[in-house]
Amino acid sequence: MNQHLTISLLFAVAVAMAAAEQGPAANYLVFVDPPPSGVLCTTYQLGILAAALGSEEKAKGAILYNYKNVVSGFSARLTPSELEAVKKQPQVNRVLPSATLSLMSSNFDGVS
Repeated sequence: MNQHLTISLLFAVAVAMAAAEQGPAANYLVFVDPPPSGVLCTTYQLGILAAALGSEEKAKGAILYNYKNVVSGFSARLTPSELEAVKKQPQVNRVLPSATLSLMSSNFDGVS
């Protein structure tokens, strides 16, 4: 096996191992303190996520939705290590896994 191919294979294995250590990304709901007066909700929330992930670009890639009317928070796609970094941010109150729920029945006859 030539040296170039060996180095390429070693690099591919190292990348795969790093990805495996990160674990699969999942969607989470992140509840945070309300933004300070005069600060845009989306800017504030992006700042919290950017501080946890290390860059605004990573935060923009991870954030899925901003919540501002009933609760202050956002949803984001995070790896296990990113999740731990988000939980350590002082403005974060609670983090829950995102879940999709469905009705077991659509038959509501007799329900008033």
